[in-house]
Amino acid sequence: MGRPRNAAERRAAWWYRLRGYRILGTNVWIAGYELDLIARRGRSLVFCEVKSKSGTRFGDPLEMVTAEKMRRIRRAAETWLAARHDHAHCRVTFDVVVERSGKLERVPDAF
Repeated sequence: MGRPRNAAERRAAWWYRLRGYRILGTNVWIAGYELDLIARRGRSLVFCEVKSKSGTRFGDPLEMVTAEKMRRIRRAAETWLAARHDHAHCRVTFDVVVERSGKLERVPDAF
């Protein structure tokens, strides 16, 4: 398991840990794509994309999660799950955590 590369990813991982999730992976490269954060609590398995911006220029960080980005994350998640049958019974969700000027916002079941 890699280490979160930036402060927003570290904070997002901490947010999940505080709520009883076990972090299964950070910055996981698979199928040519990166999964920022993989967390599990009980039968819930979350693939979380983390985006951050320090200012308001160039739009909102949530806008950075495009349809193509979602497709890539889903493809990487499918590949990751195919190699790990112990998570086959889990309910899979895709969250997005954005950091705007130091504040985290989690969008559960974002796509």
